[in-house]
Amino acid sequence: MDEEALLKQFAAQFAHGPDDADDTDAAAAAQGADSTANQVADDADQSPATFDTQQFLNGLDAIFDRHTAATEAGPYLEQAMVDAENAGDEAGLLTVLNETMGFYRSQGRHKENQWIVQRALELAARMGLTTGTSEAWAITLINCATSMRAAKQYDQAEDLYHQAQSVCRHSLAPTDRRLAALHNNLSMLYSETNRPDKAELELREALRIIEASSVNPDADIDVSSSHTNLALTLLTEHKLEDAHWHAAKALEIYRTGHLEHSAHYASALAGFAQVCFAERRYADAVTGYRHALAVIEECYGKDTDYWRITADNLRQAEEAAAQAGVTVDNAGVAGDAGALPQSGSRLPNSPAQGKTGANAASSPSTVSVSTGSAGAAEAVSACPVSGLKLARAFWTQMGKPMIAAKYPQYAGRIAAGLVGHGSECYGFDDAYSQDHDFGPRFCLWLTDEDYAAIGEQLEVDYEALPRKFSVDAQGRVTFEAHARSDASGASPSAGAGSTVIPDAANAPTPGTATDDTATAESGAASSDVAEAMTTPIDAPLSPVTPRAQGANRRDGVFRIGDFFESITGYRTAPAQTAPHEWLMLQESTLAAATNGEVFADPTGLFSKTRQGFKNMPDDVRLALISKRLGMIAQAGQYNLPRSLKRGDGAAAWLSIHEFVQATASLVFLVNVPMVVGYMPYYKWQFAALRKLSGSMFALLPNVGEQLETVMRLSSAACYGGAGFGEGGKGAAPAIEKINDIVEQIAVDIVKELKREHLTTSGETFLEWQRPYVEDHIASDDPVLKSL
Repeated sequence: MDEEALLKQFAAQFAHGPDDADDTDAAAAAQGADSTANQVADDADQSPATFDTQQFLNGLDAIFDRHTAATEAGPYLEQAMVDAENAGDEAGLLTVLNETMGFYRSQGRHKENQWIVQRALELAARMGLTTGTSEAWAITLINCATSMRAAKQYDQAEDLYHQAQSVCRHSLAPTDRRLAALHNNLSMLYSETNRPDKAELELREALRIIEASSVNPDADIDVSSSHTNLALTLLTEHKLEDAHWHAAKALEIYRTGHLEHSAHYASALAGFAQVCFAERRYADAVTGYRHALAVIEECYGKDTDYWRITADNLRQAEEAAAQAGVTVDNAGVAGDAGALPQSGSRLPNSPAQGKTGANAASSPSTVSVSTGSAGAAEAVSACPVSGLKLARAFWTQMGKPMIAAKYPQYAGRIAAGLVGHGSECYGFDDAYSQDHDFGPRFCLWLTDEDYAAIGEQLEVDYEALPRKFSVDAQGRVTFEAHARSDASGASPSAGAGSTVIPDAANAPTPGTATDDTATAESGAASSDVAEAMTTPIDAPLSPVTPRAQGANRRDGVFRIGDFFESITGYRTAPAQTAPHEWLMLQESTLAAATNGEVFADPTGLFSKTRQGFKNMPDDVRLALISKRLGMIAQAGQYNLPRSLKRGDGAAAWLSIHEFVQATASLVFLVNVPMVVGYMPYYKWQFAALRKLSGSMFALLPNVGEQLETVMRLSSAACYGGAGFGEGGKGAAPAIEKINDIVEQIAVDIVKELKREHLTTSGETFLEWQRPYVEDHIASDDPVLKSL
């Protein structure tokens, strides 16, 4: 394939266009999925599909070539979805969905994109792609993850990216540009979640791959975009000299290749302007942003996030120039960009962009973590950061350097993170969660072979890690690099379990940001932080309960299989062909096995195992949806009103409980656990439901609030309201309201089932919807069907 064709094939993979990293090649997804779709057609003895995928892609290219995407691309894609579906061409439909995800992101249509992401994942599952390592599945995962990242759904995006990494290791060549796209997209996620060091590593790997695969790196748009992305990440790390070089290199590539008329040129211009702004070269920043706006307006129009963000950055640059007394020529902005120094950029959609110039950092005060045996009240006020953030800082500053120093030959084989039981693993911990089982901790996961070699000693070294830390006013965590004291206050002697950071150069200095926080704005600010720090007490933050000790311990060193077996009873997820085993696993169990964060996983084995538990077979999901429909009908629509009429408040109360449980579970199942996770155990069920319902992507978003209203009114309905001061009104108003809500929830569920094409019936008594849903279960296993 010549360079022009190669560029066209992968043009959407990098920081091009309004979202920094557009979709990986949808045509490749179609090609990878085509054999599956054709086999389905052959088996059904169908006539050939009439949807022409290549004709669709050519038409879409033509729309972008004539710069009319803002008005024409949306209707074109929507019609193509209809055409592909009517033709029964699943591979063609997957192509259209992949293209639509990228376009909707570029237009900021994130809520609508949720339907596309979910539809693509479900289609891939129906086509049998999710159980393999096909390119089509890898590409779809990357595109879905990038859409979730653009909508700031970072946990889901990171899970999908890691799954894509696992698939790509088996399906793509080491120099495949789609691997570079994956590294690039991961870098964006790390940048947006304040992990610039990880972002830089991902971008350098992306640049290496793309340069190695290029016929002429000096005139390659993808190489330019990689330089731009790297420049902006270096900028967040205050590496201005390196950032300027890479930004300049990006613009140089556009000029060398005479590519200034590309729509993606705006990225390089805006990025160079960002670097100039940070360097206080305001005239060059204004000029760069003006040129970028002209290109954006021509290619994408003004009604996009891309244009609005760049315009806002231009405004800030103009204000800074005026305050500095710098005069900027207001001549036309669409002319020769030769006056600009050679440089480039990724799109300015990061919150930090346009704000890193003259803004001086204030000197933050510092909160000292200094609790020992003072009790729960002191512990509650002692640590203002979440358990996951504390765990990440503990790993970055203490754990990772220890492993590099003591186990260098295993550093590329050990996974680290915080997953499992505990409020912080769900991200729901608060001040009240810190009275037990709280403190600096993380998990290290090893293969059986590596655990046999180093597991016991690594556990000793982990337990010896210093736990003393401070938190400044901006939430930055700093650990002190000294050996952990024992219970008597004495420090361990030299040898096993003693000081774990032998070289002072490896120790973080006070005020230094961890990899999940921004660095201090200036040296002076860092100094102020150091002076403000107090000496914390080297002790656990709170008592460790018996349920978190011994075999039930929640941190330390584990065999990968042992870790998952302790939570689920399985060392790896049940087979996709074993629905009876999946049905025995409670959703809360699966939630505990798939929550939290993975900080490092060099081999990908832990993430692959974890993702296996998240990948519930779709037949099982549909069977559970059917069961939940049955319980909603039985408890909420049938037994609840009958119990209330009888005046049996206890039976009515229990009916409400069953109704609420089944409905909440249904919301998670409809939203697809692979995308949103599983419903956790009862304590955090509504916290998770509120979080899900608050997402712009959520399906059945109003149900959570409706359920809480039912629960609030249950006292009045079941017992005359004595518990809520509503006894004087009697039970009738509450009963009427609850019955209305139950029926409205049923109506909303039926609408969603219809939208998902799981039913053609409008019947709102949900028991009668079960056969329609179960018709979509492909397996003949009787365990999946209702009696």
